[in-house]
Amino acid sequence: MKKMTLSVIIAAKNEGHQIEACVKSVSFADEVLVLDSGSTDDTVTRAQEAGATVHMTDWPGYGPQQQRGIKLAKSDWVLSLDADELVSDALREEILAAMIQTDFDGFFLPRHSSFCGVFIEHGGWRPDFTLRLVRQPLAGFTDHFLHAHMTVNGRAGHLKAPIIHYSYRTLDDVLEKLNRYSRGAARDLADRGGSSTLTKAIFKGFWAFFRTYFIRRGFLDGQMGLALAIYNSQTTYYKYLRLWMAKTKNHSANN
Repeated sequence: MKKMTLSVIIAAKNEGHQIEACVKSVSFADEVLVLDSGSTDDTVTRAQEAGATVHMTDWPGYGPQQQRGIKLAKSDWVLSLDADELVSDALREEILAAMIQTDFDGFFLPRHSSFCGVFIEHGGWRPDFTLRLVRQPLAGFTDHFLHAHMTVNGRAGHLKAPIIHYSYRTLDDVLEKLNRYSRGAARDLADRGGSSTLTKAIFKGFWAFFRTYFIRRGFLDGQMGLALAIYNSQTTYYKYLRLWMAKTKNHSANN
């Protein structure tokens, strides 16, 4: 049986504090490709020292950047990771076993994510399956600027061991991502013809809180579950508020 090879793709910018751990967690791969979009810290040096091949690029958006990585990959399979994610020993063994089977062309991997140092069990954050492992010739990515996702031209299965995701390490991370994510999500929504009003922004924010805290049982994560529900509410509110204000500004400029 032919040995299956694996390429790992990591998009990064100013991830010097965590890129080394990410790269080392996938040292079993045949190649690790880091696409760096202009880091001003030691991301490039740390990634190279950990064993990755670094490609210097611009930032066309998350989806197009990952698509670049897929085209650069030379292996049979591609694994997409973020710089704040780690592959555990258990997941490594599952990945290696999955690549030699013939039933599926891609696999959804669960994620176990932390919020300000606490791993979240509810609120829609677990198991949080996301397509990440795909045969290279059949792999693709949507063109969303922010929350793009991997695609597979074939059948997909599910693995059990999670990606370890240090998504929001500190409150500063939360506040920075609230701004960046709401801006990027508003851009994706606008690109797809979305519209908003102030009333819609308020309703969407309230619904995000209700869904996270009650429907998805975020209350079971205690105080941090409440903090996460409020964060989701704010991110959603500002996404629709940005879209409404941008449309209002453009309308005023054209009159």
